[in-house]
Amino acid sequence: MSKVIEISTDKAPSAIGAYSQAIKVNNMIFISGQIPLNPKTMEVVPGNFDCQVDQVLDNIISIAMEAGCNANNIVKITVFLKNLENFQAVNKAMEKTFSKPYPARAAVEVSRLPKDVEVEMDAILIGN
Repeated sequence: MSKVIEISTDKAPSAIGAYSQAIKVNNMIFISGQIPLNPKTMEVVPGNFDCQVDQVLDNIISIAMEAGCNANNIVKITVFLKNLENFQAVNKAMEKTFSKPYPARAAVEVSRLPKDVEVEMDAILIGN
């Protein structure tokens, strides 16, 4: 049986429910949905959508780094958007964060997200 290891860092928002920031099983790491919370204040970052999506990706990368990984280890991202019109801004942010080959991705529009934010993302990584 595989050992399940919790990944946690204070460089990303702490869990605000009954979940872990991330879980490692063998060489796979599953990062829980991240919203644009400042990890120090646990408040939604001020600013436009670009600021929010950048914070979400920063949170994901911080958790990945705690697991001994980086952006290159991310193989799949799911993006939840309150408004699919923001899809191009997500593309722009991902181009800044990742290099080719980009992670596989799904993007879905949802009616509501925690704290009424505009974006949430989760990720799957292959660890070292």
